[in-house]
Amino acid sequence: MSMEKSLSEHTKNILGLQLPTDPRWVNLAEIELEEILTDHAYCEQKAATTCISLIQKNSEKSFLVDELSPIVTEEWGHFRQVLAELKKRNLQLGRQRKDVYVNKLIDFQVKGGSPDERFLDQMLIMALIEARSCERFKRLSEGMEDAYMRKFYRKFMESEAGHYTMFINLAEHYIDKKIVRKRWKAWLEYEKELMNSSEVRGDRIH
Repeated sequence: MSMEKSLSEHTKNILGLQLPTDPRWVNLAEIELEEILTDHAYCEQKAATTCISLIQKNSEKSFLVDELSPIVTEEWGHFRQVLAELKKRNLQLGRQRKDVYVNKLIDFQVKGGSPDERFLDQMLIMALIEARSCERFKRLSEGMEDAYMRKFYRKFMESEAGHYTMFINLAEHYIDKKIVRKRWKAWLEYEKELMNSSEVRGDRIH
C-alpha cells in the first residue's frame, strides 16, 4: 500500500476528512518555518479564546463547560510551546494573518437559524478545524526533513487527535445524533470543495 493511499485512508477513517493535504504543503511550510510557527501560535491562541467564548455563551450547558475548560488550558499551553520554539530559534512572532480557511468555513454556517442550529454549526466548525489541524500536524510529523520538527509536530498531533471528536460528542449530547451526523456530512463535503479550490500555501496551518 502506498504512503499516499495509506494517508488518505487514515484521513477518511480517523478524521472523516474527504481530501488529504497536498504533499507539496509540507515542503513549503519547512521553507517558511518562521511563518508557519507564527500562524500555528495564533491558531492555538484562537482555539483557546474560542473555547472561552463558547463557555461564556453556553454557561447553562454544564457538560460543555466541564469538557471545554481543560481544553482552554491545553490550547494556551500549546500557544506557549510554539512561542518558546520561536524564541529558541531567534525567530519573531509575526502579525496575525487573516484566516481565509476559517472565514470560508464561517460562510457555510447557518445564518438566522434556530438556537440549536446555530449551536450545532458552532460545534461542527470547531470539529472540522481541529480535524484539519490534526491532519496537518500528521503531515508535518511525517514529511519534514528536520527530525526534531517531525517529533515536535508528532506531539501536537497526538495531543490534539481527540479534540474534533469531543466537539462532535458535545453536539450529540445536546442535539439528536441523526441531525448531527447529517449536518457533519454536509460540512465534510463543503470542506472537501474548499480544500480542492484553495491555494497551496506554506505560510499557514490551514
